[in-house]
Amino acid sequence: MTNLLIIGGSDAGISAGLRARELDSTVDVTLVVADSYPNYSICGIPFYLSGEVADWRNLAHRTAEEITATGINLLLNHTATTVNAINKSVQVVNQQGQEQWLTYDKLMIGTGAVSTQPRIKGLDIKGVFLLHSMDDTFAVHQYMTTHQPQRAVIVGGGYIGLEMADALTHQGISVTVVEHSPTVMKTVDPSLGQMIAEKLQQHSISVINSTEINTIELQGTELVVSGSNGFYRTTDMVLVAVGVKPLTDLAMSAGLKTGIRGAIQVSKKMETNVPDIYAAGDCTETWHRLLNEYVYLPLGTTAHKQGRIAGENAVGGNREFAGTLGTQVVKIFDLAVARTGLRDLEAQEARLNPVTVEFETWDHKVYYPGAKKLRILVTGDSQTGKLLGAQIAGHYQGEVAKRIDVFACALFHEMKVEDLSELDLSYTPPLSSPWDPVQMSAQAWVKYVNKSKF
Repeated sequence: MTNLLIIGGSDAGISAGLRARELDSTVDVTLVVADSYPNYSICGIPFYLSGEVADWRNLAHRTAEEITATGINLLLNHTATTVNAINKSVQVVNQQGQEQWLTYDKLMIGTGAVSTQPRIKGLDIKGVFLLHSMDDTFAVHQYMTTHQPQRAVIVGGGYIGLEMADALTHQGISVTVVEHSPTVMKTVDPSLGQMIAEKLQQHSISVINSTEINTIELQGTELVVSGSNGFYRTTDMVLVAVGVKPLTDLAMSAGLKTGIRGAIQVSKKMETNVPDIYAAGDCTETWHRLLNEYVYLPLGTTAHKQGRIAGENAVGGNREFAGTLGTQVVKIFDLAVARTGLRDLEAQEARLNPVTVEFETWDHKVYYPGAKKLRILVTGDSQTGKLLGAQIAGHYQGEVAKRIDVFACALFHEMKVEDLSELDLSYTPPLSSPWDPVQMSAQAWVKYVNKSKF
């Protein structure tokens, strides 16, 4: 009987444990979780804090009881501190400081990531929060309940920062978003970043770009936030959301090699350099399917896939991770923004020959009520015709997520842009057009590139 020990109870860890038990009912799986919230949706935190999800317990993909019912042993509120790879054992400590050693035949490390702490003076002041864990969530919720803040400054204009701008506005709080880049959400093209900024401003959110926060101070009962370009703002709370970094202290104690941004180096089988130790999720590097190289790109969808592969291989499988395309979507008020593959600049850096064409059309036949505009950016290689990436922005009811998934599927199978016209996509006037917007945008790209050649 195989003894599989998994460190980390989020997406990668749970997926590994479930897959191992699915394939081998005799495997003994123990899941070590640092808190008491296994398999919770971190991505759902903004929607709990907005009030749209009334009960935080609903953020659980599975309850602890549902997990143990699969035969997985849960060890909650225990932190793994040291791995002895020679003796195949892991030291864990509970909240009372009591230590014990757990043995393993196979070990999977899925410790995830932690919030990046920028060099801002005053991060430890009451009313200043990072947001990545359930404990962070409860701290923010408690503060909002007891202090009734009227104003908030969010440092960081990425996914979490923008979703929290939406969430806090839902709670009647006046929000300022400060981003060091020229536009918010720098993972999409500036034209879409501008669309997002305009949407935020429509909801009375102040957007400050090209500004770096330096200091947070407590003056009386107010927080004072100051930064470059003369930025100065008094507020009641501050949320710092400038990204994450891999949590790899445990991995390093085992002698695991790390690489990009300190993430654990793994093979496509999620193997580390140490025998019988696997790693998956936000603590690891990720194979990029288009770039054909490893990157650090922490995504929940990727963590689920990698964990599943690690769990399968830990019980004798031989599966490989097919690679990421960086497919993502975010909803900000009624605007949805999505991307997959490479943007023009990223493709240039990869020494490809990108051409990006922007196209605007309706999400369904305009004669049917409620049609919304979609803005689609298609990036393809001008020499080979291959699709390289896509970005879409539009009303969230305009099937933005569905349509970025069509592009992602095409990318996965290395299709040419022109081939998208051959796809047999569904159509009815309330939902699409005979040529879906995906296909119309692809045709616009082909037309532009062909015209440019003459």
